[in-house]
Parts: sequence; C-alpha cells; structure tokens
Amino acid sequence: MTARPAEDTRAEITVLVVDDAAVDRRITGAIIENSLGWQVEYAENGALALAAMERAAPRLVLTDLRMPEMDGLQLVKAVRNKYPVVPVVLITAYGNEDIAIQALRDGAASYVPKKSLDHDLATTLEQVIAAAQTERRQQRLLERLAHTESHFVLDNDRALIPALIALVQEHLVRLGLCDQTERIRIGVALEEALLNAIYHGNLEVSSELRQQGDEPYNQLADQRRQQLPYRDRQVYFTYQLSRSRAVFSIRDEGPGFDPATLPDPTDPANLGNVGGRGLLLIRTFMDEVKFSTTGNQITLVKRGTGRQEASASSPR
Repeated sequence: MTARPAEDTRAEITVLVVDDAAVDRRITGAIIENSLGWQVEYAENGALALAAMERAAPRLVLTDLRMPEMDGLQLVKAVRNKYPVVPVVLITAYGNEDIAIQALRDGAASYVPKKSLDHDLATTLEQVIAAAQTERRQQRLLERLAHTESHFVLDNDRALIPALIALVQEHLVRLGLCDQTERIRIGVALEEALLNAIYHGNLEVSSELRQQGDEPYNQLADQRRQQLPYRDRQVYFTYQLSRSRAVFSIRDEGPGFDPATLPDPTDPANLGNVGGRGLLLIRTFMDEVKFSTTGNQITLVKRGTGRQEASASSPR
C-alpha cells in the first residue's frame, strides 16, 4: 500500500464522496472511514459538490459518473478548472466505460471499479493522496532550474517509489512544466510504471494472480525478493526534464515480453481488467508511451502545458 504523507494525520484528510445514491454514498464513506480513518463529507451530485467545495475544499473528491444536475465528467472538468490542487477519483460501473475514459483524459487522477471498492478503494486513494503531496518549502535556487537529468538504480523495494516520485514532482513544479493536476497525474503514471517494472518485470509476478486477492500476489513477490535470479535484478530509472518536456525511461532486468501482445487498455471492454488498469493510466496521462522491442523498457514523454499552478482554496 502506498505510504501516507508523513505530515498528515489520518483525521486531517477529508474526502468528498459524490453519488446520487444514498446507500452507495454511505457504503463508500464507511470503507474510507474504517480503512483509512479519514473524514468523509457527502454530496448528491456535481453541483452540490462544487457548492460544498466553495465553503472548504477537501483533499480529494471521489465521484460516481452518472448523476443528475451535474455528472462525474462535468465535475472533473469543473474541479480541474477551479481547484487544480484537488485530485478527483472516479467510481466506475459497467456501462459507463466511455465516460470514465473521457474523464481520465479530462483530468481525473485515477479510478476504482465499483465492483472492487472493498478491495481497491483504500489503496487507490492513498496512492493519489501520496502523489498529490509536494514539498511545501520553496527553494529559490530550484525556481531557476532550467534542465535536469538524473539516473537511479533501484532494488525491488516499492517503499522507495514515493520518495523518488516526490523528487521528480518537485523538479516539475520548479520548472513550471505542468500545472498541479498534471503533476499528480504524472506521479500516478510513474508509480504504475515503476511497480510494473518491479513486480511484472524483475519478480515475474503475473497481474492475473491479483484476481485471487492481494495476499497471494504479495506473498509470491516477497518470496521472489529472496530467491535467485529475481533478488539480484534491478530497475534503472532515468529522467530528463526541461521547461518544455519531460522524458522518463524505466528498464527492468526481467525476461521481457512482446509488446504486440498487450491488449488495448483504452478499449472500454478492458476497463475493468485487473491487469490493464496501470497501463490505461500510463497511456492516458502521458503524451507518448513506447516499449522497447524486448518489452523490458518503457519510455514516457510528457510535453509542457505552459500553465502555472493556479491558486485555490487550501484543501483539508
């Protein structure tokens, strides 16, 4: 599970749950309160959600897609425009796959299928909150940064990923490469790509195993971290950032695969597949995605938006 931001206590994080079905709202809120200990507020549709955010912005918005007055897609656009520091996560259900993909393209930070809320909601929300975390103290020298390039060699330890992504995001902010929403989305895409390199690449743990739950998936990964040849494999992460674009390269030492065999994650029929979620987020949030012919290296490109981070109410 993604580490929670260090300076936040659980009670200080507020999530606004938006759903026109009262029972579904309460079920979702109970999962958040019981699993994460965060505060939860509720709204019946997008219009009421925006009204609530005018009074006090939450740390995160979790919204259903089909609602009266203002649906989830319209809410994503409105929040990104008015509250760019507040990420929006979608709850998807069968039949609204096309809307969900459009919402991801328009600024949503992630999604959770309604059928797997119990399994994936807490992990997804912690991932997005962690990606939204940035260093608060401004460094005058970094504000003058024009270009930076770094190379990292990582063990198969996912605990290193949040700190690495925070470093990248800090440079993105200083360079003015993207706005706050895009910074969060880049962080989510990088985390998915790095986790793929560790679990599917170096440790050769199939995403299909997650169909049986997190426990057998994590148990096999833990075993292989201690076994040859898996334990000695490393992940090579390189990034080049300027004020106009970011290029990320992630290479693992696993056996690779044929990229031509990958299913199209943007096909609505594949939206609910466990194995395709990470690739969908990566392809949606990045401008270019390219695999090497051996399949064990991915290159991600994000072009600058030319927008500066907009001001917004301080999220709770």
